[in-house]
Amino acid sequence: MARADFYMIDRGQHRDDPLMVVCILARKAYEARQPLLILVRDEAQAAAIDDKLWAFDENAYIPHQIAGDADDEVTAVLVVPPGVGTPDRPLVINLRDEPAPGAWERVLEVVPPDPALREGSRARWKAYRARGIEPVKHDL
Repeated sequence: MARADFYMIDRGQHRDDPLMVVCILARKAYEARQPLLILVRDEAQAAAIDDKLWAFDENAYIPHQIAGDADDEVTAVLVVPPGVGTPDRPLVINLRDEPAPGAWERVLEVVPPDPALREGSRARWKAYRARGIEPVKHDL
């Protein structure tokens, strides 16, 4: 059964840097040997996540790249801008306004404290429920 987890950043250490939560989740996925797609809003966000994955933890190496070349199939973590096609993977981090497309088993929604972005998360929550998935909320 598919699962949707919403990581709601309200307070604490990641309030000013929501992409750090994405990096932590990506590290956990890599350590668990779960191939991961990170669906980003645009090219600028793809570049920001790419940079942060290289630098966020000096003791962690997370093989990743921005999707779109021949190495996509063998790269553990793919950062996927809109319009770039990739094969489905069982685990997805979704940063886009719309629900995660494809045949995934688990989607992780990282929701920053920005009220405008929270509205989109409410719509995605409802969309997943309409698919028969009961989302789980995690307050950070």
